[in-house]
Amino acid sequence: MEIVKTHKPTFHVTGEQGWINDPNGLIFFNNQYHAFFQHYPHDTKWGPMHWGHVVSNDLTNWKYLPIALAPGGKGDKDGCFSGSAIVHDGKLWLLYTGYEHNFGGESIRQVQCLAESADGVHFVKHGVVIGTDLLPSDYAPCDFRDPKVWFENGSFWCIVAARKIAGRGRILLYKSADLFNWEFVNDLFGKDSAGTMIECPDYNQELGYLMFCEQYQPSENGIHLNVHTCRYCIGHIDYRTGRFVEQSRDIVDYGFDMYAPQSFVGKPIVMGWLNMWDRNVPSADYGFAGMLTVARKVSVVDGRLWQEPIVHCAEVRKASGGNTVQDKVVEGVLKISATNLQNFQLTLRSNGTNCTKLTLQDDKWVFDRSNSGASIVGVEQDQDSLAGIRKMPISNNKQVELTIVLDKYSVEIFQDGRAMTSTIYPPHGADDLHLSIQADNWHYTRYQICTN
Repeated sequence: MEIVKTHKPTFHVTGEQGWINDPNGLIFFNNQYHAFFQHYPHDTKWGPMHWGHVVSNDLTNWKYLPIALAPGGKGDKDGCFSGSAIVHDGKLWLLYTGYEHNFGGESIRQVQCLAESADGVHFVKHGVVIGTDLLPSDYAPCDFRDPKVWFENGSFWCIVAARKIAGRGRILLYKSADLFNWEFVNDLFGKDSAGTMIECPDYNQELGYLMFCEQYQPSENGIHLNVHTCRYCIGHIDYRTGRFVEQSRDIVDYGFDMYAPQSFVGKPIVMGWLNMWDRNVPSADYGFAGMLTVARKVSVVDGRLWQEPIVHCAEVRKASGGNTVQDKVVEGVLKISATNLQNFQLTLRSNGTNCTKLTLQDDKWVFDRSNSGASIVGVEQDQDSLAGIRKMPISNNKQVELTIVLDKYSVEIFQDGRAMTSTIYPPHGADDLHLSIQADNWHYTRYQICTN
């Protein structure tokens, strides 16, 4: 299939053409940030997975490199699924899931494979290093994927998403001395997850958090409404027992479209997939499907994950005083600070017919994309989802600092360390902005993206 990309985001990563999903192998190597991602270059739908590859010096401007991994080797004849990266002996190593479809269903096999590169561009595969022989007998070999690797206490460690036969999602811990020979250690939680399957586990030893995605999980009194939700747990792995010691947990993002967040090795930076399963993707009409979020600086503050966007940008406009702001913006960064905020109504990407809204209602930020442009429909059947609504708590602080990152097809909202991320597909020319605000004092600042 020949694909022509007629439109694309200004600074969010997509495939050069075709489909992308999970970020993989986020790492700083040879003085550049490397981001790999699940990629099918031959169609705007999910297909046999490859590893796409981009690099950056500033986490905003990205350069495409050749596809790093393609299916067809031992263990990965039908796909190179998600995984992670590590630097060892001056080389870049990728640990990823090899996929063999076989006859489908229980005959599917997912195993963990290894590849290496001296230059960070061209990779040599070494085949399967964690096979089904290292999977405990009561776990399903058809759901065993997404390894995250790191080095600690003189050993390589790896967590892999798994599922017990006739059970739900689990996370398994493995150990190795050389990346090639692994041994099973333990099941991190020792119990089923809320979702039917866990995907894309990510562990940050330095900051002390574990992130993972749960598929087809029940809503928890409206805390999350997406059928597929990203969760984080604050705590640490006890390497003596192979268990995760949990202190607290919450969801990573309050929006419609954030999945599979992954951390850069050794750096407090996260990126995720800016899309969601079981939804239509209107950008397929433009020749691409799926994006990665902007890079986010992360920390742990008062027992919860704290996120702030990392975008290379320059100030172009300031406003304050009165109660309104009129502007025009398609892509850029908005920062709005307010003291004793009482009322807030922001309309973005408006052309008189279509618009995207962010308002303050009952101590929550309310994001509304019901009239944003091309219709986006998912499997969720709750009232808010059907109305195009997502909500995020507002801080109780006297001083509110709100940051909004806009690109042609996305809105990423940050406040008090929380994030709310969603796609939108407005028509061409929808660039009006209107802000109505009541506060003791406030400031509006717009920044343009510094692109190469």
